Amino acid sequence: MRRLREAAGLSQNELGERVFCSGTYIGLFEAAERRPQAEISRALDELLGSGEHLQRLCRLARTSKVAGYFADAAELQQRAVSIAEYSSMVIPGLLQTESYARALTRAAHPYSSGEIIDGHVRTRMERGSLLDSPTPPVLWVIVHEAALRVPVGGDAVIAEQLDHLHTQGSTRPRVVIQVLPFSAGANPLLDTAVTLMHFADAPPAAYTESAYSGELVEDTALVEHISSAYDLARASALSPEASLSLIRSAAKGHATDAHLP
Repeated sequence: MRRLREAAGLSQNELGERVFCSGTYIGLFEAAERRPQAEISRALDELLGSGEHLQRLCRLARTSKVAGYFADAAELQQRAVSIAEYSSMVIPGLLQTESYARALTRAAHPYSSGEIIDGHVRTRMERGSLLDSPTPPVLWVIVHEAALRVPVGGDAVIAEQLDHLHTQGSTRPRVVIQVLPFSAGANPLLDTAVTLMHFADAPPAAYTESAYSGELVEDTALVEHISSAYDLARASALSPEASLSLIRSAAKGHATDAHLP
């Protein structure tokens, strides 16, 4: 891409202006720090006269084990110095147990074979190893109380998941967990799942997700808007200490229910 840009006699800023992104992003693309979206790759090919070369490279670079709509965000999580997540109904993927992930995956893909389900679960567990890296990101998670109450996989599975969540929040110094209680009422993120990612040498990005679809957000103004909404949710949530107490209480409740005749 740099070779094509220089052959066209354009600076990074000039090229960015013509494809409606910043020169900074052009630099990130050229340094392989970010992958351009399909529409930007198409615009670059048209502007630089490279046929479909950059579009083909973009498709190759986007090959991933995870769902296509999540691939870019999954890669960015590996580079982030901090990750902030909000989830209204489920425990975020980086903190899921295998049994819980399997129950969610089976519910989302009811007609898939066991082999396909196993592949999805294995990929999700591999993502969780990010927290065991030598320099893990700071992970700040807000989960709605609803996620603690829905017996995903049955009471035994959700009890195990909540025990794991409590352990992660109480033993990992770089993991902070808050619960947004039912009593908090409405909040700006109530009907969505959001991930905010910050980097040492690149602008922040956000990812929003709903059922079977998701979107990586890199527009600066929109990322700031999502970040402000996240701050409001964080202000309405229980303290980390109170959140861990509620998680433990919910886990005990499910464990008790699991042993009832």
